[in-house]
Amino acid sequence: MRTLSSMAMRTTPTLLLLATLLMTALFTPGPAWTAAACRQGLDLHIWTSPLRPRPGEPLGILAVATDRDLGELEVTDPGGHRSRQTIVKGGGPPWSLRAVVRRPAAGTYRIEAMRAGRVAACSEVRVGSGIGDRGTGTWDLATEALYAAWIEHLFNAPPERSLSFPSLAPVLRDPAHNFLYDYLGKGEDRRLPAAPDCADLPYFLRTYFAWKLGLPVSYRACSRGSRNSPPRCQAARIEGAFTRSRASPERFRQVSHDLVNTVHSGNGRTGLGDSATDFYPVPLERWTLWPGTIFADPYGHVLVLVKWVPQRAGSGGLLLAVDAQPDNSVTRKRFWEGTFLFDQTASAGAGFKTFRPLAGTGSHLRPLSNAELDGRSGLPPYSSEQATLEPEDFYARMDRLISPRGLDPEAAYSATLDALMEQLRTRVDSVERGESYMRAHRTTISMPVGASIFETTGPWEDYSTPSRDMRLLIAMKVLESLPGRIRQHPELYVLRGANPSAAASRIQSLQDRSTRERSISYTRSDGSSWQLSLADLYERRPAMEVAYNPNDCIERRWGASPGTPDYATCRRQAPADQRARMKEYRPWFHETRRPPR
Repeated sequence: MRTLSSMAMRTTPTLLLLATLLMTALFTPGPAWTAAACRQGLDLHIWTSPLRPRPGEPLGILAVATDRDLGELEVTDPGGHRSRQTIVKGGGPPWSLRAVVRRPAAGTYRIEAMRAGRVAACSEVRVGSGIGDRGTGTWDLATEALYAAWIEHLFNAPPERSLSFPSLAPVLRDPAHNFLYDYLGKGEDRRLPAAPDCADLPYFLRTYFAWKLGLPVSYRACSRGSRNSPPRCQAARIEGAFTRSRASPERFRQVSHDLVNTVHSGNGRTGLGDSATDFYPVPLERWTLWPGTIFADPYGHVLVLVKWVPQRAGSGGLLLAVDAQPDNSVTRKRFWEGTFLFDQTASAGAGFKTFRPLAGTGSHLRPLSNAELDGRSGLPPYSSEQATLEPEDFYARMDRLISPRGLDPEAAYSATLDALMEQLRTRVDSVERGESYMRAHRTTISMPVGASIFETTGPWEDYSTPSRDMRLLIAMKVLESLPGRIRQHPELYVLRGANPSAAASRIQSLQDRSTRERSISYTRSDGSSWQLSLADLYERRPAMEVAYNPNDCIERRWGASPGTPDYATCRRQAPADQRARMKEYRPWFHETRRPPR
């Protein structure tokens, strides 16, 4: 039998060297993890921010998974001390964990994402002398999942809190929410202009993310469509200015400026079967509607999904989104019929859609076609199912996704009432901004002709409210029609054996009481405050059909007329020719149906 010594004598010098290195690694004092490899993949990836971490400055961590939920984040510092981090969880999919190491020391940090006490993924980052993981430079599964998680954390706040900003700029400049704040280490966010409007918002967010991660962006010039056909788009423009580079803020400004001067509401309303588009429709399933998915309504308004709130005992679930208005304000809103308008029209492909991924590299980059989006990559697949749904079926389907256990009628009414009041409070701010403009400029704003009142540019777009008022009038109809819906679709509600008609009668009584109790306040022309109950606004609904013109006094904007007490302070009205045209257009608002282009 050979001894260890005789075997060693016959071993080659190379093997001796390898053996020596192995024994040194095993028995040299130091952190227990130095010899173990860190691994992660496309379906679970750990990201850090900034790109070049600096000692003493916060190190952001965001672990993102597309396969299943995550548990904890654990960090081992350069001295070998292991600690469990305080985390902010994101829903799923994709699921995410966000944490911050407040004052990291120089050296290597090991970050582990945990599931059931076991390491599911691991990453290492060197603080002070290294560069973080910026991804592959392509829109792969890991990068798309990070985009979704970034959107969710960007607008994260308790669902009961009202979330509204004068523009996108304050959101991006908040490092507590923006994981990519100062990611490039150039102070690039401090004076960055960020004021996209409705159609520009998803593109601006996507381009900002691409700038930080060194990714290409794609967009198209599109028509606005016609009465008989949805918009059609030209060939995709692939912008590679950010690819694998740390582009300057000036370069981002130029790219984003060119982009927002090209895209408009038609980009989101393209046909559901069209592959030559920036967005493609996805299935109406919980696992496909990621944060960052857009909702394009038939009339040009666009919202960006930001968060799912799961249903809990005694309360329904929520699907939250943000939108931007022509005055550049950004507000978070809940999904419901009064905000997400869905209809089947020949002039638009409405519904939930997401950005079309890019395939290839360099000069061979191209957007994937509908046929290629089969879901095998892990990304939501293409689906044309929304083209087959009537509005009633669409909303019933979404109700089941948001609150899969159903709602008792009182809870359903309360949620709908809260959503309407949220919409009214947003209108208070919008109308006040228009009034401030009129007081400052003392001029008459030109009013477009015909359907152009809904789509134009300049002060009319910024301060009139025809689209918002159309949605408000629809929302008021939705609330008052809830008793009838309970009778028609009792399967959507938890009735506990009660007769649907009896439940509907209870809700009608609740409606009568609640509309008298809930109210909003606005500031009249003389600076005094005036309160209007929801019942008052229902009584004023005919006047609200012609309340969108900023040339009218603010009292008229809230449905006041010479017979109402708050009208006494009115000092301004729209020119006679504008009032005549508003009367002509009034049936659109009375019937709550926008005219075709």
